[in-house]
Amino acid sequence: MPHLPRNHLTQRTYAMVLAGGRGSRLQQLTQSRAKPAVPFAGQLKIIDFTLSNCVNAGIRRIGVLTQYKAQSLIRHIERGWSFLSHSLGEFIDIAPAQQRHGEGWYDGTADAVWQNQGLIREARPDHVLVLGGDHVYKMDYSLMLQEHVDRGAELTVACIEVPLAEACALGVMAVDADERIVAFEEKPACPTPLPSRPGVALASMGVYVFNADVLFAELARDAADLASTHDFGHDLIPHLIGQRRVYAHRFARSCINSVDGRPYWRDVGTVDAYWEANMDLTRVLPELNLYDDTWPILSQIPQLPPAKFVFDEDGGRRGYAVDSLVASGCIVSGAVVRRSVLFCKARVDEGSVVEDSLVLPDTRVGCGVTLRRAIVDKRCRLPDGFTAGVDRAQDEARGFHVTPSGITLLTQEMLEGGLARAGTGAPTGRCRAFA
Repeated sequence: MPHLPRNHLTQRTYAMVLAGGRGSRLQQLTQSRAKPAVPFAGQLKIIDFTLSNCVNAGIRRIGVLTQYKAQSLIRHIERGWSFLSHSLGEFIDIAPAQQRHGEGWYDGTADAVWQNQGLIREARPDHVLVLGGDHVYKMDYSLMLQEHVDRGAELTVACIEVPLAEACALGVMAVDADERIVAFEEKPACPTPLPSRPGVALASMGVYVFNADVLFAELARDAADLASTHDFGHDLIPHLIGQRRVYAHRFARSCINSVDGRPYWRDVGTVDAYWEANMDLTRVLPELNLYDDTWPILSQIPQLPPAKFVFDEDGGRRGYAVDSLVASGCIVSGAVVRRSVLFCKARVDEGSVVEDSLVLPDTRVGCGVTLRRAIVDKRCRLPDGFTAGVDRAQDEARGFHVTPSGITLLTQEMLEGGLARAGTGAPTGRCRAFA
């Protein structure tokens, strides 16, 4: 195929985002929302990274497949991503699971795309970009697409080098000297390391470029295979290797964000990983750069007043935050916030100390509260004098989720149960709150 400008290739590409995952390893953070809808970095959602990558790369015909507890995700996309111009052929189609083939819900990632192939066919693309909606990274998909075409590939799989200990949760591949994939195993118990780097494996990022005709043919074949699990990693990719031109694309070639040459990509699929990725943003030089105007991470940004810090009195009644992210609508009233992320409309009242913690949107922290290494879910109400992350045994006794590394996760449901057992009621309102 002759060399084509990247903007022409992106205009002839349809992106299908798989956003129906439950994300059970995030525990109660996904009790009422899908993993792609989990808040991140103060005022974003996890799915905003994938959608922003598409739009910034010039791919503006997008389908989003939802399934598990999708309402907040659907609302976020409808309200936050409605700026695409239908008159210019730009759109995001949101497709909840609809039992289009049989009476079951999606039975694997490939089945999800198979059941919604009509959306792709309507767009009549030359290439289909299949993406996950639950990873944090910045990537120019147009560079991967150009490499796919230049190689004459029929399927290209984006890959990244990861430690062997992490590779068992991902698809692991082997490549030849031309980077053609010669072997692929999904979530192997004993990942095969790179020959030149014994402690590292080449892992799939869950980002695929298909020639459209190849994708349609393979989805049809897989749907008719009763022994298949109908999954891209378990079934389609291994079947295509040796039969089609399947290549690996090194993420380093299309990564927009790297530190010391290391591409940034995070699967924030556990409570600890989610906490760590957010906490990284509070550092002087975080690994993820959210301040790059050339590759903005777009989202539904609510119209809220600026963050407010009040009281500067001797004796400790002083409101301030250091080494922290504080989103719009927050009020820190005579409290101290250190190395933490306050999401939109979080409020912290006098005498409270919040350290190394994530306080998600619309949460109210009462007077004299202490939070350390905690994640407080959306719309929680912490009563005066409450503590979390100070005494692990106490947190566990109150029914809070504590990770092996000591991160305490709180939801309003946990709080109501734990406070009832402790005989503690709602916030008393005795303090001079939120001036």
